[in-house]
Amino acid sequence: MTTAHPSTGTRPSLTGPLPAPLRRWGRLLPGVLLSAGVGAVAFGLQVIETALFAHPWIEGLVIAILMGAGIRLFWTPSSLWTPGVQFSAKTLLEVAVALLGATVSGAAVMALGPVLLLAIVGVVVLAILGGYALGRAFGLPPAMALLVACGNAICGNSAIAAVAPVIEAEGEDVAAAIGFTAVLGILVVLLVPAIGVMLGFDAVKVGVLAGLTVYAVPQVLAAAAPAGMLAVQTGAIVKLVRVLMLGPVCLALGLMRPGKAQGARRPKLKHMAPWFIIVFLILMGLRSAGLIPEVVLPPLQAGVTAMTLVAMAGLGLMVDPRAVVRAGPRVAAVAALSALLIGVLALATIVLILPA
Repeated sequence: MTTAHPSTGTRPSLTGPLPAPLRRWGRLLPGVLLSAGVGAVAFGLQVIETALFAHPWIEGLVIAILMGAGIRLFWTPSSLWTPGVQFSAKTLLEVAVALLGATVSGAAVMALGPVLLLAIVGVVVLAILGGYALGRAFGLPPAMALLVACGNAICGNSAIAAVAPVIEAEGEDVAAAIGFTAVLGILVVLLVPAIGVMLGFDAVKVGVLAGLTVYAVPQVLAAAAPAGMLAVQTGAIVKLVRVLMLGPVCLALGLMRPGKAQGARRPKLKHMAPWFIIVFLILMGLRSAGLIPEVVLPPLQAGVTAMTLVAMAGLGLMVDPRAVVRAGPRVAAVAALSALLIGVLALATIVLILPA
């Protein structure tokens, strides 16, 4: 027998609105399933490659990006799919990076050596100066030239977002820089493993190349993964050093604009120290202290790989080829040449510092 509600005298509703968390996950589900489906097909193709040729010529992570971008050429996801695709490409990938910290020890960071650590700082500084010079040579305004230079030299969109308020960049300049960086970033991820194979690099060298050239921290996983877990770990450490340069760079830019810096908006802390970098460092500290059991590392690495595969599919689905056109030819040329510059600096660093 159904009883009346004590305060109203009416029977409680069994079909009320869903709680907010369930509604949010419901909105994410279609896009996440789409990304997972593309990732599953990419993994299946990698398995077939392995069966036919004993090893995959094109890794599943790369296939997932290419498949996603190929789908996007013919179909633009609607609002039904977009939230989940964005979640896969961004949040899921950030979680994978954060968990990767548990597989890296402090000893691995120190193993890079002081010379390589200083070289990473040098590459970032030279890439910013060179990128800015290229931008001015192509007639870009100073703020726009700085945005493109910092995006290429440090960490793509996050660097652009952090630097923009410091130099008081216009919204249109920020949008143009971010638009082209998103497309060019995918190209860099695809080129790194190919260059590593062509030049005969070992896992450490591929990791250093990925860490020095790839824009976004999470994308380092995709670029370095074909060379193995050592390459992924090395790439993550090198990229971490680049990201940590963002704070000093923002401070230096602010000090160079004394008349405006005092009243300028401060870059948000989440851009200068993203949450997944903080978690990465915490987990790396726990691993270094021996507080993470070795037994959990293999399944953790498998989980990181699976999440990265889904995220790469989502990243491909988010690539808009029209962003290149919207950014304009001068911005496109400067961004491409700046990427080429940091690539040359990275290769020079590897040849001069790392043993043959």
